[in-house]
Amino acid sequence: MKYFGTDGFRGEAGVTLTAEHAFKIGRYIGSHYQDGKHRVKIVIGKDTRLSGYMYETALAAGITASGADVYEMHVTTTPSISYFIRTDHFDAGIMITASHNPYMDNGIKILNGAGEKLEESVELEIEDFIDGKGKVPAYATGDALGRCFDYTIGREKYKQFLMDTVQHSFEGVKVCLDMANGASTGMATDIFERLGATVYTMGDGPDGMNINRHCGSTRLHHLQKFVLDKGADVGFAYDGDADRCLAVDEKGQEITGDHILYLCGLHMKEKGKLAKNTVVTTVMANMGLYKAFDAAGISYEQTPVGDKYVSANMRDNGYVLGGEQSGHIIFQAYATTGDGILTSLQIMDVLCEKKQPLSELVAELTIYPQLLENVRVKDKIAAREDSEVKDAAQKVAKELGSRGRLLLRESGTEPLIRVMVEAESYDLCKKYVDEIVMVLRNRGHEVPR
Repeated sequence: MKYFGTDGFRGEAGVTLTAEHAFKIGRYIGSHYQDGKHRVKIVIGKDTRLSGYMYETALAAGITASGADVYEMHVTTTPSISYFIRTDHFDAGIMITASHNPYMDNGIKILNGAGEKLEESVELEIEDFIDGKGKVPAYATGDALGRCFDYTIGREKYKQFLMDTVQHSFEGVKVCLDMANGASTGMATDIFERLGATVYTMGDGPDGMNINRHCGSTRLHHLQKFVLDKGADVGFAYDGDADRCLAVDEKGQEITGDHILYLCGLHMKEKGKLAKNTVVTTVMANMGLYKAFDAAGISYEQTPVGDKYVSANMRDNGYVLGGEQSGHIIFQAYATTGDGILTSLQIMDVLCEKKQPLSELVAELTIYPQLLENVRVKDKIAAREDSEVKDAAQKVAKELGSRGRLLLRESGTEPLIRVMVEAESYDLCKKYVDEIVMVLRNRGHEVPR
């Protein structure tokens, strides 16, 4: 696909993703759901990036020009958009975010009427329209023009929904929250405090340009230090649009998405709530997670990287828990997408029920050393299909055998080839990652830094 990746249309604001792109996307989506029988309603949210104002306005203009109504939640989380599509019967939703990327980037993520990522077939139609090909949506006129409504009241309703998923009081628990200067700012703090926790916050002063800067789930070491400094029981870090969550235990140790799947999978199995006794993971899940699941008698499935693949597998097979190592965790009983705040609340619920430190609850999970290097390349497909790169990958895979594995894949949102090796030691991981990276470099695929 030309514009859309695994997480929507993402690019540098005003350069590769422009206001004109947003207007055309709005026009197409506003027209796509028209059936002549009802007034089309589309809900829009955004994270805290400065460029969000530009895209919010351009999308609204396009949608209303096509005769659909816009409901603006303004700054909110991606999963809240999915939630309101399902509960308040919107035809679709749009989230303006580039997730964990720096503020210069932004993105347009479209969710369909089920609150799930838009079908690829429709994305292709939108791409054709952007490029002046294919179907051209009609402009509405007269009283058929769309309207814009403020929908910020929805945030309070969403907070209440999240709190209703919790079974235990958080009284007496000290929690550190890192909001990444993003969409969870204020919302997560209010929820945890209303549930009784003592809350310490960081990354909670968004200015439009500091989203994910030295904070958030991709900069976890700052939260690790914060937890130790505050003597907290647990810490949670969200990304820019709060659809993912990673954690830190009371010892300052990282709790990845694999740890979360293990903790919640075990707890749900004990409660008889783990449908078909299966957890859905991606190919990036650690070997240690599978060994721990085997020991606990829990089955698992693997999907390609991307929470949309996890969600599809869960939906098609009736599973209720799945997610990614990066912290996109899906609790099917409550949501169809990853939800960072929901994930942190479910972890807290387990902690409060078990009355044990988080480090003890995940102690049976041994994480194997894993090294990931992102190589910025000129052409992802050319790099992936290079015969010498393929030969090098086969050589590494053969040498690792059953002692580890190599994963070589393209980023769905950036011009990167991701080289990941998992093995018995860090030195082995580095040796094999360096071998693959050197081939990519020698073959001229890497973009010089």
